Amino acid sequence: MTAPPPEPLRLFDTHCHLTHPRLREDVDAVCARAWEAGLVGCMTIGTGVADARQARALAREDPRVRAAAGIDPFSAHAAGDGFAHELAELRTLLLEGGYAAVGEIGLDYHHDLDPRPVQAARLAAQLALAAELDLPVVLHVREAHADLIAILREHPACRGVVHSFTGTPADAAAYLALGWHLAFNGILTYRRLGPLGDAARLCPGERLLVETDSPYLAPVPHRGRRCEPAFVLHTLTHLAELRGEEAALLAHVTTENALALFERA
Repeated sequence: MTAPPPEPLRLFDTHCHLTHPRLREDVDAVCARAWEAGLVGCMTIGTGVADARQARALAREDPRVRAAAGIDPFSAHAAGDGFAHELAELRTLLLEGGYAAVGEIGLDYHHDLDPRPVQAARLAAQLALAAELDLPVVLHVREAHADLIAILREHPACRGVVHSFTGTPADAAAYLALGWHLAFNGILTYRRLGPLGDAARLCPGERLLVETDSPYLAPVPHRGRRCEPAFVLHTLTHLAELRGEEAALLAHVTTENALALFERA
């Protein structure tokens, strides 16, 4: 007797940009491939108010898509002196509903953006808004872990995920001690060993998430191509191998984590 085929893995991509021009032009096909690959949901990130409106529109077309809205460091820099108006617009959008998280928001010291105190103040304002509305947060951080951790300590009511985590085990431990989740993406498949691999191993299962950051950071074997949510399967299987765990079990755990964290929409 032939054994039945294995059940498909149940997956959730916690960070993608379906409104990005590289995905938006064929977003229906992109989503169809995601569902065929076993995804039960994905979080599309609105970076800035205009993009957040588009993200919510996509989420309203398909209940498997959830939307986040936030003023990321790049959008905040582009807003300039108009940031206060952008923040007021963000508040209006979130009060209208249709969003499962505030984000992505955070600190970026890699690029030449706003001075660090300005970035910190803008992040703090959005963290306060997330706490007020009881919404989880999606954090962006590049070369700013120490400052971000210090800010999060000042906002203990906030919860959420550090997206595209690439920090050290010490950074991971600090975020975990504050109650935050860590999300890993295709970067993990580029360098299996080293501090990032160690951080992925030490993260407890109940705080672990997977993502793609589509259309960026396509995992091996698709590195160099346009990334899309279906590729989260490769990151998940690599993460399972790295941790010495069954892929099916890790898929279940990370998906349940995502659904619990982003329960509101």
